[in-house]
Amino acid sequence: MNNQVKEVVFTGPDGKLVGKYKKGQSLNPPVAVIIHPHPLYGGTMNNPVVRELFSIFDSLGFSIFRFNLRGVGKSEGKFDNGLGELADAAAALDWIQRQNPNTNQCWVAGFSFGALLCMQLLMRRPEITRFISISPQPNLYDFNFLAPCPSSGLIVQGKKDDLVPIEETAKLAEKLQSQKNINIEYEEITGANHFYDNEMEKLNNTISSYIEKELNSRFR
Repeated sequence: MNNQVKEVVFTGPDGKLVGKYKKGQSLNPPVAVIIHPHPLYGGTMNNPVVRELFSIFDSLGFSIFRFNLRGVGKSEGKFDNGLGELADAAAALDWIQRQNPNTNQCWVAGFSFGALLCMQLLMRRPEITRFISISPQPNLYDFNFLAPCPSSGLIVQGKKDDLVPIEETAKLAEKLQSQKNINIEYEEITGANHFYDNEMEKLNNTISSYIEKELNSRFR
């Protein structure tokens, strides 16, 4: 059966990378790549938020791929301060596109450091149709590369995030919302810390409703 989650080994820019893939069951499913948090702070493809994203996209019929960045788990290579990791994410997108060559929708989603990478990937890959950026940390990273932001998407922030001042993320969202021809939605999750401990259901509802709305309205 091809509807099981499979472990996949694929070639990255700095050696073999390992991921988990599940193929959507429709004839030509949309695809989604999910990028995990910072490798030096325990981020892996088995992070609870990453697994939740995987489950959400799965429930909505996507072909989905999450993977370990270089130097994480069984993925080869070593941490490269974001440059190599962005190349890893591009390789993951290449891989899922090869499995789904006729897809007309391509989503990327990332959490924390992964949110930075997913938004950097937008700038490289014009085929990306939507993004989901969870707790992107504009207090640590410069998002001025989004000039202009090429895709519509969703930014999510926990109201009780102790690592990211909420006004910083709100300011980033507001800046992107002022751009023409794209639609950036911004959602703050009441009670949620950076890791969405005890607020995963709210996170799930926010993301699921956004994806469903976009599937129904824009991609009929």
